[in-house]
Amino acid sequence: MDASTRTRSSSKKPKYSRFTQQELPAWKPILTPKWVITSFVTIAILFTPAGLLCLWASEHVVEIVDRYDDECLPGTFSANPESYIQSKNTNKTCVRTLKVPRKMIAPIFIYYQLDNFYQNHRRYVKSRSDKQLRDPDDADETDDCKPIDHTIGDAPIVPCGLVAWSLFNDTYKFFKGNKVIDIDKKGIAWESDKKYKFGSDVYPKNFQKGALIGGGELDESKPLSEQEDLIVWMKNSALPTFRKLYGKINTDLEANETITVVIQNNYNTYVFGGEKKVALSTANWIGGKNDFFGITFLTVGGVCFLVAINFIVLYVLKPRPLGDPTHLSWNRNQGAQ
Repeated sequence: MDASTRTRSSSKKPKYSRFTQQELPAWKPILTPKWVITSFVTIAILFTPAGLLCLWASEHVVEIVDRYDDECLPGTFSANPESYIQSKNTNKTCVRTLKVPRKMIAPIFIYYQLDNFYQNHRRYVKSRSDKQLRDPDDADETDDCKPIDHTIGDAPIVPCGLVAWSLFNDTYKFFKGNKVIDIDKKGIAWESDKKYKFGSDVYPKNFQKGALIGGGELDESKPLSEQEDLIVWMKNSALPTFRKLYGKINTDLEANETITVVIQNNYNTYVFGGEKKVALSTANWIGGKNDFFGITFLTVGGVCFLVAINFIVLYVLKPRPLGDPTHLSWNRNQGAQ
């Protein structure tokens, strides 16, 4: 074997191909004024009707929202609301009346809304044990749950942590006249959460029996996968104002009907200056009442339309050849000299 053959065989140079040499055909668009104007006009034409459609859909969602934390506080406790909410001897029952503005077609979703409640706080979010929630053999996995991890007798709390401990415990009963409106509590949690995150053989144990007593209680005869109020609550919200699903009403409510709500005002939002609201809402293809999508689409469409108009005016009043070299910086500098 001669030297040239040995050199070629031992060379590490890759074999030539159009792919390795980046010689494959590619689309290299040139953004001419006509293309740019057409693109902005097309976006404006698409986004503007989409925004109007979203606003129309949101407007057709019927919603009733009632804040009750202040109204359900007796006047004698207005100066010290915490003593009212923490006392076991005060009557927490509160009656509110709601008027249906337009016909509400079932299913009607019942939400509780909390304001100024930061479920996204780092220490709050981390105070839970996902292993414990899934597997009964991990009941002692409470390292991340402090200070709500063990009872005074050093028994593990299931479910442990601040998130479960602060479970919302206000209750609502709805009446139409003297007739009770049934509330469907089934199916308010995600099926994936019930199947994968909360064990069907994990049962509450020592819950709300520690040194600190928080919010709601749990039925120790039901596994965590069936405690849907807990599952909904433990899906932490990213914003300090949030709603969580309480239940559903499967009967229609007619326009101008008066609904009576009997509330057990148990949850302590007074300690941190929070607000509590109950909300009834229908839904359609856009979901609940939300003008954000419509306003966003209209904003983008309007901005694109204005930009397109400006480009048209500049193109008509001050046209210039495509790729005119006189506008290059070095050519402009030579002209100035």
